[in-house]
Amino acid sequence: MPETVVTRFAPSPTGFLHIGGARTALFNWLYARARGGKMLLRIEDTDRERSTDAAIAAILDGLSWIGLDWDGDTVYQFSRAARHREVVETLLATGGAYRCYASQAELDAMREKAKAEGRTRLYDGLWRDRDPATAPAGVKPVIRLKSPLTGETAIDDQVQGRVVWQNENLDDLVLLRSDGNPTYMLAVVVDDHDMGVTHVIRGDDHLTNAARQKQIYDALGWSVPTFAHIPLIHGPDGSKMSKRHGALGVDAYRAMGYLPAAMRNYLVRLGWSHGDQEIFSTEEMVAAFDLPQIGRSPARFDFAKLESLNGHYIRSLDAPALLAEIEKVLPHVAQGAELAAKLTPELRQKLLAALPGLKERAKTLVDLIEQARFVYADRPIPLDDKARGLLTPDARKILAGLVEALGPVAPWTAETTEEAVRRFAEARGIKLGAAAQPLRAALTGRTTSPGIFDVLAALGQAECLARLTDQADRGPAAGLSQGVTAAPISGL
Repeated sequence: MPETVVTRFAPSPTGFLHIGGARTALFNWLYARARGGKMLLRIEDTDRERSTDAAIAAILDGLSWIGLDWDGDTVYQFSRAARHREVVETLLATGGAYRCYASQAELDAMREKAKAEGRTRLYDGLWRDRDPATAPAGVKPVIRLKSPLTGETAIDDQVQGRVVWQNENLDDLVLLRSDGNPTYMLAVVVDDHDMGVTHVIRGDDHLTNAARQKQIYDALGWSVPTFAHIPLIHGPDGSKMSKRHGALGVDAYRAMGYLPAAMRNYLVRLGWSHGDQEIFSTEEMVAAFDLPQIGRSPARFDFAKLESLNGHYIRSLDAPALLAEIEKVLPHVAQGAELAAKLTPELRQKLLAALPGLKERAKTLVDLIEQARFVYADRPIPLDDKARGLLTPDARKILAGLVEALGPVAPWTAETTEEAVRRFAEARGIKLGAAAQPLRAALTGRTTSPGIFDVLAALGQAECLARLTDQADRGPAAGLSQGVTAAPISGL
C-alpha cells in the first residue's frame, strides 16, 4: 500500500501570519488534499521570549480566514521538550552524540581561527572524542551531534533538484543547550518523525537546515521525508518582501478588502504554474497542484494583479453572497462599525438592490463599502465638491420639479422611475442628462454612481423623495427651466 501523504505547516508564533507563510500553508494544504492525505499544524513556540498567545491567535485566525483547515489537534512544540531530550539520550547511548564542555572563550577562538583559514566548519571537535572524565567541574555541557567528517550529505529536493553538501564543511551541531532545552534543528526532526510527516514543504531559506536535519535523521536511523524548498516571495522591485512593500500579514489583506478566494488564487500562482491558466477554483487547484511545477526563482508580488483578480471574484458573486462577505469584513475595516450599526433588514434590502450595479467597478470590499456609502448615509447626505458644484440654482429647481414628478410613481422600479424622468425632461425641453445629473448628485452626493434609475430603485421612493427635497429649491420658480412651463405627468 502507498504511504499516506502527511504535510505540515509549522509557523513560529512571533507575529502575524506572514503572506509568505500563508502561501507555504496553502501549498502544503493543496498537496495533501490532492492525494487524500493530511495537513498537520505545529506551532513552533520554543522561543519563549518572542512567542505570544496573541501571535498564535493571529496565525490560527489567518489560516481560517484564508480557508485552510488542518487535521487533528494543533501540536505545540514546546510541550514536547521532554520527548526531544529523550531522543538525545538515545543518541548519547548509541554514540551518535556527545557532551561538549567548551567554554565561550574557546568557541570564540575556534571561530576566529576558522574564519582566518577560510573554513566554514567553525567548531573543531574539541570534545568529540575526549574522555568525559576530563570535563571541568561545575560546567553544564551542550550535547552535539557527532556528524560525519567525510563524504557528503544530499537531498533530492522536489523543487531545487539534487542538493549536495560536503560533510567536512558541516559542524557538529548542538542538539541540547546547556540548560537542557532542545534546539530548533533537533525539535523539528523529532516532531516531523513522530507526527508521521512524509513531505516537508517550506521556504528555501530553510534549505541549509535540510543538511543538518538529514544528518539527525541518519544518526537516528529514521526515514527522511521528501523535501520541497519553495522560493521566497519578493517585492515588486525584486528585493525580499518587507514592510516598505506594503502589507506583510494576511490580516492586513483582509482589512484592505480582499476576498479569501482571491487571495488563495493569487498565492497559488506565486511561483506555481499550470499552463496559462490564471483563474482557479479551489477544486481546480487541488486537482492540478504538484511540487515539480513550482519554479526555482523568487516570485514577485504584484499588487495591481491581486487587485484585478480580486475585482474578478467580487463580480462573480451574487448580491447575497457579496453582502455576506461585506458583513464578515466590517469588524476589520476602518469605519466598519458605522455600517454594522445601521444594518437593519430594510438597509440590507437596499444594499442587495444596489450591489449588482456597484460591484462592476469595485476592486476590493473596502471600495464596495465606500461606493455604497450613499445607500446608508444619514440625511442630509454629504455632497462631494463635484456634486456641490453641479447643484446650481437651476439644477435645484429641476430637483423640485422631479419631487413632484416622482411622487405619484407606482410601482417604484428602475423602469417606472426612468419613464417618469424622461417625461419630465421632455415636458421641460431639457435633455435627460440635465435631469439625471442633479438627480444623481442629490441622491448619492457624487457625480458618479451605478445607473441612476437603479439607484432610485435601490433607495426606495420615500428615501429618494426625502433626499431630493433636502437639495431642491422650493421657491416659486421651482420646476422651471428656460421659460418652459411645468406640465403634470400622469399614467405612471
